[in-house]
Amino acid sequence: KLQFLYLIAFLRRTRGGSSRNMAGGRMRVLVFLGSARVSSPPGPKRLGDRVVRACAAQLAAAGHAVDVVDPLAVPRGEVFKPHFAYAAGRVPVELDALAKKIEAAEGFVMCSPEYNHSMSPALADLLNHFGRSLFSYKPSVIATYSAGQWGGARAAVGMRAYLSELGCLPVSAMIHVPRAQTVLDAEGGYLEGVDQAQWEGYMGRAFDQLAWWGAAAQAQRGKHAPPGAFKHSPSQRDAPSA
Repeated sequence: KLQFLYLIAFLRRTRGGSSRNMAGGRMRVLVFLGSARVSSPPGPKRLGDRVVRACAAQLAAAGHAVDVVDPLAVPRGEVFKPHFAYAAGRVPVELDALAKKIEAAEGFVMCSPEYNHSMSPALADLLNHFGRSLFSYKPSVIATYSAGQWGGARAAVGMRAYLSELGCLPVSAMIHVPRAQTVLDAEGGYLEGVDQAQWEGYMGRAFDQLAWWGAAAQAQRGKHAPPGAFKHSPSQRDAPSA
């Protein structure tokens, strides 16, 4: 259904925006929806769906292979247990499938609302289920939104440090969508009266940087294997003792 919506959104885009792929190639991009909220008020209930669909449609229009990750579609159990803590062959099917998608991806868009000046706990919880080796040496875009005037910009500050530690370094350009319900409809299309060309140009700057850095990372992986991470304990990266 989501892939169909991306096609419809692409066909609706008749002007403006960044349709070029500056990297000159096709990337596999995962777009993470950072909200598990289905209740209201405030409304609309799934405001993040609109932003995620707009991002996914624009990336698809630029020639990238896009997949959306919704935390509601990934059962994780009531007790926290990350993907790497399971014995071989005992990982829940949905969790293992997402791990494979993360490993195969060449770039990420992390889309989050703002919770108390911080990134969404739903997004952090989902990402914390996977080891950093799956994300490392790949670029990411920070995209935040809100129903109010700030567009989640304060959450983005913490996300930059978080994603850097995860290994998927954020590009410098970010996307902030204030009052997203007045910009995008439920399918991720632009509402009447909204300057679509201006919005697509704004978002395209971040996506072009993602494509550029993604191509650079792919080229480097073709020449050299990425540096290794610790295998068993975080102490393996500690500074030497005196």
